[in-house]
Amino acid sequence: MDSFFTNRHGGFSHGDYSSWNLASHVGDDPAAIELNRAKLHKQVGNFAIMSQVHGDTVVVVNENSGEVPVADALITANPDLALVVMVADCIPLLLRSEELVAAVHVGRAGLMNSVALKTATKMRELGATQISGLIGPAICGSCYEVPLGLHDQVSAVHPIASSKTTIGTPALDLPNALIAALAAVDVPVENLSRCTLEDESYFSYRRNQVTGRQGGVIKL
Repeated sequence: MDSFFTNRHGGFSHGDYSSWNLASHVGDDPAAIELNRAKLHKQVGNFAIMSQVHGDTVVVVNENSGEVPVADALITANPDLALVVMVADCIPLLLRSEELVAAVHVGRAGLMNSVALKTATKMRELGATQISGLIGPAICGSCYEVPLGLHDQVSAVHPIASSKTTIGTPALDLPNALIAALAAVDVPVENLSRCTLEDESYFSYRRNQVTGRQGGVIKL
């Protein structure tokens, strides 16, 4: 399988984290995280991860050097290297072309700083022709409640992001806004439409605060 998304089940962990947590920065047992990453390595071979900071840095990786770049997008042309993005409500975006693949972390800040568009641009500079995308489990537009001021700030730039919760309070639909933004640069995107807050098979920061991270994985 060349792209997939993990969930909370099938790994090793303890306490408030359930199992299949891949993140080392959330206070989980380091030994459990290493076991989970070893399971992932057995499944996909060498893989690269990043230290995600809600920025717009895009890094091209050709091998797993052991270093973890501070970035919110990874690109590779190496068919022997998988890329991993870790999330617990933000969007795990996987981009693919025949020549390159990318894993992108897109939250509200990432939507506003256009990290996905910058990744697609970089892929094209590196020779990618037709790029397509896949959005994995992320918080949906009915669940991502935000203050009115923040709603208005994001909606001013991405009108399709405007949403409401089931009780009528302001919310943001980041997946639909991201799909529209990428469509404008000729990158079609499929959305799996799985809400991390509603589906307890997935880690959700909004639901639990103290929680692990699932991964979006892609390989050329």
